[in-house]
Amino acid sequence: MSQTIQDGKFVELTYRVTDRKSGHVLTRVDFPLGYVHGHNEVLAPSVHGQLEGRAAGDVIEVPIDGNLIFGPRDESLVFTDHIDNVPPEYRQVGTSILMESDQGQTRSFIVTRMDDETLTVDGNNPLCGREVVFILEVLSVRDATGDEMQAGGATAAQPDVDPSLLRAV
Repeated sequence: MSQTIQDGKFVELTYRVTDRKSGHVLTRVDFPLGYVHGHNEVLAPSVHGQLEGRAAGDVIEVPIDGNLIFGPRDESLVFTDHIDNVPPEYRQVGTSILMESDQGQTRSFIVTRMDDETLTVDGNNPLCGREVVFILEVLSVRDATGDEMQAGGATAAQPDVDPSLLRAV
């Protein structure tokens, strides 16, 4: 009998996030993402709630309103400037720029548009204002080890070493 996702279980999964309107994949995690359910929520709480009771091999779709997770778009976080005022290393759409306010708060902005004269950056989370679908594939579910419970996720594997090979130098 396979184990199901519940508090204290170590879960490995992959996922992708698609735009509900266009169907375009916005982001994806193709390598196994491991966490301890109920101890280290690596995704939105509404996504974790839908994983309860699922087992290895299950694929689920969870629709999410980005406004509920990231808030509504704030157009005051969108800036356009003359391209000559922007360092050359930031002149590529998709580039992330960490900026600091006068109060010392930092925020990540993404270059969203560029032409011969101007460059536009956006400090909104790319998912706010969108309806998205998380498509998750559960790869494995098992009891978490004590170390994993304490860490809230995967712990670094230690190499197997035959003790007879260790000797004082």
